[in-house]
Amino acid sequence: MRISEMLKAKRPIFSLEFFPPKTEEAMSQLFETLKEVKNLNPGYVSVTYGAGGATRDKTIDIVTHAKREIGLESMAHLTCVGHSRQEIRAILDRLVASGIENVVALRGDPPQGQTKFTANPDGFRHASELASFIHASYPLCIAVAGYPEGHIEAADKEADWNYLCQKVRAGADFVITQLFFDNKHFFNFERRMREKGVTVPIIPGIMPITNFNQILRFTRICGATIPQKLVTDLERIQDNPEAVHEYGVEQATGQCKELLAHGVPGIHFYTLNKSTATRDIIRSLRN
Repeated sequence: MRISEMLKAKRPIFSLEFFPPKTEEAMSQLFETLKEVKNLNPGYVSVTYGAGGATRDKTIDIVTHAKREIGLESMAHLTCVGHSRQEIRAILDRLVASGIENVVALRGDPPQGQTKFTANPDGFRHASELASFIHASYPLCIAVAGYPEGHIEAADKEADWNYLCQKVRAGADFVITQLFFDNKHFFNFERRMREKGVTVPIIPGIMPITNFNQILRFTRICGATIPQKLVTDLERIQDNPEAVHEYGVEQATGQCKELLAHGVPGIHFYTLNKSTATRDIIRSLRN
């Protein structure tokens, strides 16, 4: 089912993001996790795509297995990095043949060891070009990424948000945001996008905090900020995994409740393949 059709429903949709594991053992564990996630009745799950297409086959295998064998609606990430148009078309053909109806169109990060994105000579330079290609050639629902605090490579937030408008005009059906920890960033971002004429659903992306040092690394990479109170609180309990888990669940639950009260059409959880915190949050939100 196309996610854009799900988003027309009145109830908010919860979705979870996973990444392809490196080992067969971890892959088997991921499939078990997805079976457990099915009990939460999420709207869909998404699976990321490694830099340079490093996990391309695993991404396709996971979304296909999740949909066919487990019964979870699935969305595959797809990036421009390293791929020619012919290779992109071959990947999309495989996804469609596998029954996948939803993709996230991304430019993608440079492969490990590289600091600058370089397009394939016969490829796409921007996510907007990829989205336009998919929209013109395939019956797929297309998501694109939005950055409430601005993309780390952008000159400023407004420049980045103007580029998001281009991605939507290129054929995106909805937007999923980068993680953030202060809802004021999302509210301001959403307001500005509506003022710029974007009418498609905008879904906030939430990452439950389960490890303090890990979240510091992630925010440095993506340019998101952490409110000082969270930093102070987490520094005090960082050596107590249970306390960090409880704090992260409580913080994210409160954040989600405010977003849902605001009227967001859904919430997308970045699980890092550790779904326990997300399950706790979703159950709390549904009580």
